Amino acid sequence: KMKSLFCVEGLLFLCFVLLSQVSAKNSEDIRCKCICPPYRDVEGQIYKQNVSLKDCNCLHVVEPMPVDGKDVEAYCLRCECKYEERSSGTIKVTIIMYLSILGLLLLYMVYLTLLEPMLKRRLFGHSQLIQSDDDIGDQQPFANAHNVLSRSHSRPNMLNKVEHAQQRWRRQVQEQRKSVFDRHVVLS
Repeated sequence: KMKSLFCVEGLLFLCFVLLSQVSAKNSEDIRCKCICPPYRDVEGQIYKQNVSLKDCNCLHVVEPMPVDGKDVEAYCLRCECKYEERSSGTIKVTIIMYLSILGLLLLYMVYLTLLEPMLKRRLFGHSQLIQSDDDIGDQQPFANAHNVLSRSHSRPNMLNKVEHAQQRWRRQVQEQRKSVFDRHVVLS
């Protein structure tokens, strides 16, 4: 099921990349932005127009012109115009990659919370996972898990290594809890 999901996401990503490469620049990808400060009785404003680089000046961008006749040149000299260009294709690809990774992490979380406990119960058996209260202090939980895993030849070797590392970590945590509890009892 995971392989098919990876294939579908990969195909969608590839199609999107190809479509974004084929398409020409949108008018939203290029613009000229003029910032004009206050002039006489005219308030300061920001003007934006989709124009080419050679037309990126006050005369082509500021519409409607807030001043008349001889004041146009003085007003335009105070305006600062900048040509801006962005790649919406790159932005879209980045967002799709981010959302894909987020989706994969969400699927992995669902696997860890829902599917892994069911698989462990099936592999180890219900009786091996539950211990009586008498055995908890004397034995480590899941102490025979590595033996069960090493006998299981159907599971890949890497999973065996991961399970072994998990068991070792659980034993260490339990030993740490026991030593902290013992020290607490001694200090009281």
